Amino acid sequence: MNRSPGWRSLLFVRIEQLEYIAAVTRLGSLRRAAEELHLSQPALSETVRNLERELGVDLLERKRSGAKISDEGRELLPHIMSVLDAVDRLRGAAGDQHRIRRMVRLGTVNTATVPLVVPTVREFRAAHPATQVEMVGAQQAHIHRGLLEGGFDVGLVNYLRGDDMPPGLETTELLCGRPVVCVRPDSPLAALDAVDTDSLLTEPLVVMRSGYVMHRFVHRLLRGRTPSFSYSTDGAEMGKLMVAEGLGATVLPDFSVVGDPLERRGAITVRPLAGDGTDVLLVLQRRHSGSVPRAVRDLHELFVRNARAYRASTRPWAEE
Repeated sequence: MNRSPGWRSLLFVRIEQLEYIAAVTRLGSLRRAAEELHLSQPALSETVRNLERELGVDLLERKRSGAKISDEGRELLPHIMSVLDAVDRLRGAAGDQHRIRRMVRLGTVNTATVPLVVPTVREFRAAHPATQVEMVGAQQAHIHRGLLEGGFDVGLVNYLRGDDMPPGLETTELLCGRPVVCVRPDSPLAALDAVDTDSLLTEPLVVMRSGYVMHRFVHRLLRGRTPSFSYSTDGAEMGKLMVAEGLGATVLPDFSVVGDPLERRGAITVRPLAGDGTDVLLVLQRRHSGSVPRAVRDLHELFVRNARAYRASTRPWAEE
């Protein structure tokens, strides 16, 4: 049986070494990984260097700004995660009560719908009580980079219909909605059946910062015209709160508002944009990989199932 010259060294790779490299990759920093693992940074660094010597590759690129996975490490990461997932399954099957606590990192743009995200995470935690879920709000470019470099396991991202999808990522469409004007029920815009651009410009406008899909959409919608007053915010949740407090109107995908707790309580409402047929997509993305940890697969399936249920529950509104 032929084996590569370094096959013997693989016999000495320890599970904790693989856990450590996964933590450094996920957190992007030896210091933060050491804090999470309750190790000294020199001890963690030495353990990772030992693993690199045993495998014969540099797994990390070390810079003054931090550590990130190298190109060689990125190729090995799916295999590392597959080993860790197999160890989890083995310990679970053996009834080991000291099973490794693992974490799934979800990068999400802030226009992802609360009625989809919250029940999905709740169901996932019930099925995986030993697995932590970390949700990180970020812009699209940051999520793409995190998925490709191993910092995120899955990402929720918005696109406008026709946008190019990034290479190297598997994309699943969850929701397709339309941009709507989000206002307080006592706003003059709420009295309209549909809001045209002229009417929208009479209200102070809460806009998403540059880097978000809805910032790009509103810029295109206004065609260089400016509202009476505008605020800039870093996500839909703050935008909806500002609308509820009477600071103005905002433009968001309908799936970011319909079913939201503020909308259910009557603090905000939505009106369609007159003459606009733009499709806004909410998609779930993960890195192309031959081996996906079971927890990540389960979270992916829950998002797909709950998106289907959300679409069914909101379809009557969308067809009005």
